[in-house]
Amino acid sequence: MELIALPAFADNYVWMLHDGQAALVVDPGDATPVFEALQRRGLQLRSILVTHHHADHVGGVAALREATGARVFGPSRERIPEPLTRLAGGDRVPADAATLGLAFEVIDVPGHTAGHIAYWCAAVGDADGSPVLFCGDTLFSGGCGRLFEGTPAQMLDSLDQLAALPGNTRVCCAHEYTLSNLKFARAVEPGSADLLHYSAQCEQQRALNQPTLPSRIALERCINPFLRVREPSVAAAARGFDASALDAVGVLAALRQWKNEFK
Repeated sequence: MELIALPAFADNYVWMLHDGQAALVVDPGDATPVFEALQRRGLQLRSILVTHHHADHVGGVAALREATGARVFGPSRERIPEPLTRLAGGDRVPADAATLGLAFEVIDVPGHTAGHIAYWCAAVGDADGSPVLFCGDTLFSGGCGRLFEGTPAQMLDSLDQLAALPGNTRVCCAHEYTLSNLKFARAVEPGSADLLHYSAQCEQQRALNQPTLPSRIALERCINPFLRVREPSVAAAARGFDASALDAVGVLAALRQWKNEFK
């Protein structure tokens, strides 16, 4: 099995897993890079996993489904066209031929959108051997998604769930936002050696036009301010932006608004 990030649009990634014959993809906002990868590798698309309804995540679904007959899985409470196998937190994507024999656990992660879900697999059978998380626009390396439909309390609960996953879990988010997120994270925790080291590593990767992803849950716990809202240094920085940030939800809300305005 191989895990691949297919670039799409300006900064999206469509994630692909394949075993040399069959493939599944996650959040194909654009069908073109998927068709190109399938043709280049001689693969049959078996299934499509969708995390939420935004166009840059679902724009290619119809064309891919029509051309390949792939089965589509997606969130039960989002506006995604049928036919669709609808899923909610606690559900499992069955380990069958459509999913390359992989069993995915579904996690409800509202915040960015009201019905956003994530997919976690304990082992995908590749050389790395560690778990994989497809988290859409909920968790980014060094950041989190904007709150378009959900509340800070919902996003905090969603991020807490993801932060509790095994530390070696690979974080396969859907956008290459890492450098801008880390610039903000350094403003929140300017004395973090972990942040400085990771930022330098990511800058080197981007200079070579390489993805900074996947990240790891253990790394994100160390460098991502949105997973560190209960750390005194992060809470103090958030209160410097908004003095009313008195608890974890308030800190997250302040960080998110600060990030929205950050240049």
